[in-house]
Amino acid sequence: MHDWHGWIEREDQCEDRVDAGLVARWCATFDRDPPTGGVAPQGLHWCVGLPDTPSAALGADGHPARTDAPGSWLPPIPLPRRMWASSSVEFHTPLPIGATIVRTSRIAKITARAGSSGPLVFVDLVHRISHGATLALTETQTLVYREAVPAGAAPTPLPLGPGQFDAAAWTAVRTINPDPVLLFRYSALTFNSHRIHYDQRYASTVEGYRGLVVHGPLIASLLVDLARRQLGENRLATLRFRALSPAIAGEALHLALRVADDRTLVFGVFADDTRQIMDGGGNW
Repeated sequence: MHDWHGWIEREDQCEDRVDAGLVARWCATFDRDPPTGGVAPQGLHWCVGLPDTPSAALGADGHPARTDAPGSWLPPIPLPRRMWASSSVEFHTPLPIGATIVRTSRIAKITARAGSSGPLVFVDLVHRISHGATLALTETQTLVYREAVPAGAAPTPLPLGPGQFDAAAWTAVRTINPDPVLLFRYSALTFNSHRIHYDQRYASTVEGYRGLVVHGPLIASLLVDLARRQLGENRLATLRFRALSPAIAGEALHLALRVADDRTLVFGVFADDTRQIMDGGGNW
């Protein structure tokens, strides 16, 4: 595998605005009331400071094409499949509606590993979002790149099995069915053109999924909203989540929260048959 050392510490910076219209569209997408107090909901940071790559510069998967050109920020890792593997977020202060923000992103680490399904490359990114002199949020995000699906491989994840999710161990559970309309709206909010979220044929024949894939940060946003329903608006101090298995559009998602102690939360997301899709936690 290529030596990516020269890409470590590269930075990208952009400016954006926490627009009231964006906040309204976010709330409409999640079927919730607008926030009070003039601040944006937690999770909205995934919708600001986004790459504005021209359509002509997108790759076959819909993501910005990775090249070794001077203006390319992410390294040109040759593995074709990309996933959002995990994130760890610190919420320092809420984003004011109407504020101009600066998002600074840095490549912190690139790690190549041999996985059970083939070579993997993990890229750790550190994002900082500020307004004026105030640091609002810090996030460490891990992307993983994987090789193409072998010919004849079974679609992932496997079809639902006979198990049944049990809510008894959780403080709060919300079950939703993320349909293609929700996926479309979230892709629009985040300017995400990855084809696994809207192109059924591409998702199944090229990337080997059993259906359209629900975005990892969409699921995380739903967990943030579950915490809001329990604790109130903008109460999370930290959030971490890790993708364990793909969630497929049109199938039930069980979003679960448990209060482990006075200030600690445990999150879990499960399919109907108990397959765990995401785990996580946080503090408030």
